[in-house]
Amino acid sequence: MKKAYVFPGQGSQFPGMGKDLYENNSLAKQLFEQANEILGFRISDTLFAGTDEELKQTKITQPAVFLHSVILAATIGDSFQPNMVAGHSLGEFSALVANKTLSFEDGLKLVYNRALAMQKACEINPSTMAAILNLDDKIVEDICAEISHAGNIVVAANYNCPGQLVISGSMEGISIACEKLKAAGAKRALVLPVGGAFHSPLMEPARIELEAAINSTHFSSPICPVYQNVTANAVSAPEQIKLNLIAQLTAPVRWTQSVQQMLADGATQFIEVGPGKVLQGLVKKINASAEAMSA
Repeated sequence: MKKAYVFPGQGSQFPGMGKDLYENNSLAKQLFEQANEILGFRISDTLFAGTDEELKQTKITQPAVFLHSVILAATIGDSFQPNMVAGHSLGEFSALVANKTLSFEDGLKLVYNRALAMQKACEINPSTMAAILNLDDKIVEDICAEISHAGNIVVAANYNCPGQLVISGSMEGISIACEKLKAAGAKRALVLPVGGAFHSPLMEPARIELEAAINSTHFSSPICPVYQNVTANAVSAPEQIKLNLIAQLTAPVRWTQSVQQMLADGATQFIEVGPGKVLQGLVKKINASAEAMSA
């Protein structure tokens, strides 16, 4: 049996997440307190008692989801024996701490840097994302390319599962794309409540900022391969992991392709580590016979 541990990204957060872990597990409590010290504010208080609105701020959401995931993985103890790991967008950082590529402290610092850099990039270029349902990926890609060539940036950003592709771009680009994609037969073209155009060229200022932070961070050889968003392939070499992690901010999340590749490489069980059950649902939509569960 080959176990694939998968880690969710932004959007999985909910008020009160991690509180049970903090109250019932001494290691979890210690790690949450360590995180408060590293960040210089009590993020645990926001996780346990914050409002939906507070948790939706990128600078809170990203470290919050990361902390819930990596602390949950740490509490699994000796039975945490991954054959492979993967994370959806932000979740890739959680996966890299879980497979020992990054230390807890370095992972948290990078995630917080990433969140602040992305928030800044969103303020420079007001932008958004939209979920396109029940339309062939190629049609979505072609229409996005056509709009971008005309001067409004819009690109395929998250290949979540067959029939669910999220696009990312300028406000006007997304607006034009939604109209054109609905006319082309999309069941829905739904603008998402996000702060900006993640995984698009509009994140270039954040990519430059994060590149410096990643390049000055130590990456170790992992205990198992990570299937990275940018390539959807198994990667074990620390230098290659770094390059893919830097590219991830402006490149699409190839989640469908990553899950398909993990299945092709023998994954028999997908275990989601973190808040919510989003990835389990996507895994089942990618392959109905795949076994998916919560940690």
